[in-house]
Amino acid sequence: MEFEDDAYVLSARAHGEAGAIVELLTAHHGKYAAHVAGGASRKMRPFLQAGARTIARFRARVPDQLGSAQLEPVGEGPSALFDDALALAGLSAAAAVAAGALPEREPHPGAFLAFEALTSALMHTDIWPAVFVRFEAGLLQDLGFGLDLSKCAATGSTDDLVYVSPRTGRAVSRAAGEPFKDRLLPLPGFLLSSQSPLEPGDVGRGLDITAHFLEAFIFNPMNRPLPPARLWLVDRLADAGRL
Repeated sequence: MEFEDDAYVLSARAHGEAGAIVELLTAHHGKYAAHVAGGASRKMRPFLQAGARTIARFRARVPDQLGSAQLEPVGEGPSALFDDALALAGLSAAAAVAAGALPEREPHPGAFLAFEALTSALMHTDIWPAVFVRFEAGLLQDLGFGLDLSKCAATGSTDDLVYVSPRTGRAVSRAAGEPFKDRLLPLPGFLLSSQSPLEPGDVGRGLDITAHFLEAFIFNPMNRPLPPARLWLVDRLADAGRL
């Protein structure tokens, strides 16, 4: 079994004296783990940080074998964010969520594209937290649990959509949701349209929505919590006044 693909590093851990087991999000083959010879070396370590872009050449003798990979770095990767600890926290959180949510060896090109869009946005301080929310929404969509924000679940109206049902992930209008608003999730406008301005509190509301559905549909069924890196990111954004 052999392939070459664009990939992002999701995680890496030392294996043996000099190697590393690296978890990759590939463009066309999904999430793959592979042994990287020399991955624990000082030379390779910077290229195995979470979020690093690579070209991965994977090889295994049989399909269910761990296999090995050669990685060719592409671009600066996380080093471009060394002066922005908050953006690095966002990149680490995204990698941890993708690593925890995606199944092994199952193609999810939408997840790759969502991750790619986020990494491109991290240089833009004012917008990347909202793009992070869109990344998680895109991940849910690619896994079959996408939000339906096209119309009100109760009336079919496309106007004044301000809530999300925590049970179905469908939008609810202000009028239809008023009697039940304490049980509904507030819907920020930027999730409805990229043209909507980002209002104070919108990022926090968006993160609440994606966290709810990531837990309900993906992590809780696996008896696992949201990754600590994701929880830490929310704390860091709160401390920075970015929610």
